[in-house]
Amino acid sequence: MEVIEVLHMNGGNGDESYANNSLVPQKVILMTRPITEAAISDLYCSLIPKSICIADLGCSSGPNTFLAVSGLLKTVDKKRKILGHKSPEYQIYLNDLPSNDFNTIFKSVPRFQEKLKMQMESGFGPCLFAGVPGSFYQRLFPTKTVHFVHSSYSLQWLSQVPELKEINKGNIYMASSSPSSVIRAYVKQFEKDFSTFLSCRAEELVTGGRMVLTILGRKSEDPCSKDGCYIWELLALALNGLVSEGLIEEEKLDSFNIPHYNPSPAEVRNLVEMEGSFMVDHLEATEIHWNAYDSDSLEFDKFKDGGYYVAKCMRAVAEPLLVSHFGEGIIEEVFPRYRKILSDRMSKEKTQFISVIVSLAKRA
Repeated sequence: MEVIEVLHMNGGNGDESYANNSLVPQKVILMTRPITEAAISDLYCSLIPKSICIADLGCSSGPNTFLAVSGLLKTVDKKRKILGHKSPEYQIYLNDLPSNDFNTIFKSVPRFQEKLKMQMESGFGPCLFAGVPGSFYQRLFPTKTVHFVHSSYSLQWLSQVPELKEINKGNIYMASSSPSSVIRAYVKQFEKDFSTFLSCRAEELVTGGRMVLTILGRKSEDPCSKDGCYIWELLALALNGLVSEGLIEEEKLDSFNIPHYNPSPAEVRNLVEMEGSFMVDHLEATEIHWNAYDSDSLEFDKFKDGGYYVAKCMRAVAEPLLVSHFGEGIIEEVFPRYRKILSDRMSKEKTQFISVIVSLAKRA
């Protein structure tokens, strides 16, 4: 599986699209807003640039694409007014893999710009947008041109499926039953990818540039801990059900592994310090429930079924990967089963996504 070709969220604005099934990532962006606002305020006050270049890496498509950018622009504009400065010009780079639904993004830009003009007072500088297709595990921008990098729920995706020396039998990600060599391969791949990401951004950021990265992670130092692997283990359980019924070949399942890794805060800090280009300004881990909807305020029974929304969210994320490996025929079989499994577990257990949030400043 060539990750760069198949790793993308479901595009468009349909019922199964990421645009309509991304409430958890939206809430995470809003939860981390105080950290991003503090970081870009510090950057602006220390550099007072006449133009600011902001890159959102792993922007996907849908309403969340502009959510973080909007907050950053408003923060800078508020700060420059307090200081009595003329508005800088803004260059916004929206990055994702080439398979991302950039068409939907581009169609939304004029509407966002008009909305921004209505919200901001006169004197707000020009705000220019550009799409940048490509992997953020390589160089994307010219040397020392970017001021601020934002990325939310993207860096847990690896550049490739780790090279496994043993079969990860019955699993699609790390699990307690995975061979130790499989776990080491995942850890090694994340270390390589994240270090590459840091070194590339160090080349592109101006001196004193900032990054705020939110990564789907875990709190435990055990790579196979439940807080990092459980959501994929339950999808594997649904897929194994299809194997037992002869709808999927066992060998086909055993050859499928998700290019994903949930790091701990300690892993992130250690890799930042080892790479050496950045200082850690802030690092924390937060929790958000799998089902971001408040079930007490919902009218429809299907939303009160906790597994309904989570299965739809995971389908918007994982469907392209599943289709590329198993074909489209299994999709309407696996996700109803996945929903039932999720509903059962969520009714009995505490189920949380862990977000590892790190704010970094580039060293001089």
